[in-house]
Amino acid sequence: MGSRAAARRRHIKIRGGHLGPLLCWAVVFADIGTSIYYVPGILSASGFNKRSTLFVLMTLVVFILLSIKYAEVTWRNPEGGGVVTISSKALHPFAGLVGGLFIIVDYYLTAAISAFSGINYLAVVAPQVAFLNAVPGTLIALAGLALLNIIGIRESAVVSFVAASLAGIGQLLVVIMVVVQVGAAGIIHSFAAIGQGSPALTPIVLVTGFGAAFLAFSGLESVAQLAPAMRAPRSKVAYRTMALVIITIGLTSPLLTLWQTTLVPDPNNPGHVNQLLSLLGGEYGGAALSTYVAVSGSVLLIFASNTAIIGGYHVFLALTRMGFLPRIVERYNSWRRTPHVAILATVALPVGLVYVAGQSPVAAVFLGDLYAFGLLGAFILTSFSLDVIRWRELRQSATLRRQVVFAIGVLTTLLVLLGWSVNLVAKPYATIFGGGLTLLGVVVGLATYRYNRSRRPAVFPVPYSATGRTIEDVFRRRPAEVLVLLPHAPAQAEAVIEEGIRAAAGKSVVFLYRGGREHSDAGDLWEVNDPYLRDYHAQDALARAESLARNKVPDRRYVYVPRRLQREVLADVWRAIHPRETVASEEDHELLPPIALERVRRHQVNGQVVLHMVTGRHLRAAAGA
Repeated sequence: MGSRAAARRRHIKIRGGHLGPLLCWAVVFADIGTSIYYVPGILSASGFNKRSTLFVLMTLVVFILLSIKYAEVTWRNPEGGGVVTISSKALHPFAGLVGGLFIIVDYYLTAAISAFSGINYLAVVAPQVAFLNAVPGTLIALAGLALLNIIGIRESAVVSFVAASLAGIGQLLVVIMVVVQVGAAGIIHSFAAIGQGSPALTPIVLVTGFGAAFLAFSGLESVAQLAPAMRAPRSKVAYRTMALVIITIGLTSPLLTLWQTTLVPDPNNPGHVNQLLSLLGGEYGGAALSTYVAVSGSVLLIFASNTAIIGGYHVFLALTRMGFLPRIVERYNSWRRTPHVAILATVALPVGLVYVAGQSPVAAVFLGDLYAFGLLGAFILTSFSLDVIRWRELRQSATLRRQVVFAIGVLTTLLVLLGWSVNLVAKPYATIFGGGLTLLGVVVGLATYRYNRSRRPAVFPVPYSATGRTIEDVFRRRPAEVLVLLPHAPAQAEAVIEEGIRAAAGKSVVFLYRGGREHSDAGDLWEVNDPYLRDYHAQDALARAESLARNKVPDRRYVYVPRRLQREVLADVWRAIHPRETVASEEDHELLPPIALERVRRHQVNGQVVLHMVTGRHLRAAAGA
């Protein structure tokens, strides 16, 4: 009993990164803070006019609730991965595939619309350069970003901090200048304008505007991708980061949306859709402020486009390592050791999107209308997956605090689901585009998985973790009768697997592998730093076990323990699973805790000594009590 209590108290130390709350805020704000440069113009040109601020305020409430959930997703998944990781853990790896496809659709559109808007803001400074205000400038920018990523030049968090700070200062300066120029009466009048004009606030308009305004908060997913680079303790850094994001977005987004759609002359002019913030600064702060906002905003927008490209190709790499995409996607070039195939796959579609959008007189509106499917799909899957994890914990300990947190989380999921459902109907192009890409990705993913399964099956083990779905939770309702400890040596592993299959005839079996030497680096920003996805020896060992056992043992599961954890963790896993029989090599039996044994048999299998241990019944009864 004491050993089990000690195991629960033992903290798993996962090496933290170097980013504190301020630098994490900079990276997130460099993504989510760009929306204010183009969303007000898109909402106004879409027919919501001066009502746009009302809908932004409605979604701001959901954004705050989602931000709290994303902070929790971040510390629960220190390996990063966001929707891919948490949906795989809470639901199934195939849910991780769908989540990855959702976020890739979002990254495609972020790369396209951010680059397009950045070029348009530069046109404020240099209107005499004709190509800057057209599609060719955006295509050149995307091609340049692709080349930079293939070369291997990465932006650092410090550069993100500088870019985000300069843009944030510009946004605050615009707010200050408008307040000074219009005064209290003018501010009140601008708020009163929300209730005037068209469209009439019918229930359909309210829910449609609510769904459309979620575009103002795209980029929220980036905080979960930063988990591997966050300084420990991640929970404090994540919540403080999101507090800073909520404060800065809450202060700027509603006010700047209001004034861009009410104070700028002719905000629905197709040539002004992507320049309203700079025009607002020029109207109330002069040419210098207009230029500063245009330049700083353009830099931040191009930066956000590059961030989307980096995030997109890292999701491609993660899905490839999970066995859902062909291995060619993960191919690295010998020139700069960068994944050029994944990078080109991430940039190619935004280039096509910008070209197609250029055929429309309001290209930004067209791109904005395509956003809804992937963005809200990723939000829903992430939010629902966290609800599932909270529900499992609630069943173990139904405290009042957990009940309240769970109820608020479910409400958040339902509100996002409402916005997504409305957009499925209100934005048919988004549904066709996002739904078509997701469906294509699912078909490719399942076909690749099925093909690999006949040759080298992809195995999705339960990772040992102090957060999320723990080993105790997995094996509580479905205990395992046989535990097989896989050694690192291939010859020994083959012998242990054979003995484990023989022992598990007609029983349930768990194959456990302790990872080998891990990468010393923490990975790049936005990289899914899951140790299993980078541990190819573990993947080979578990795939070998699956190949040999799948036709002989129907009930089989897999557990992976990262190498960075102490050896004593294997004893904790054994106590959690508490098998009736354990199969291990002669060297690995020392990793097990002191246990009472009914019998120990030594077998010679292919020249290797394999131990087959049967646990004493009195110990099982005591552990169960």
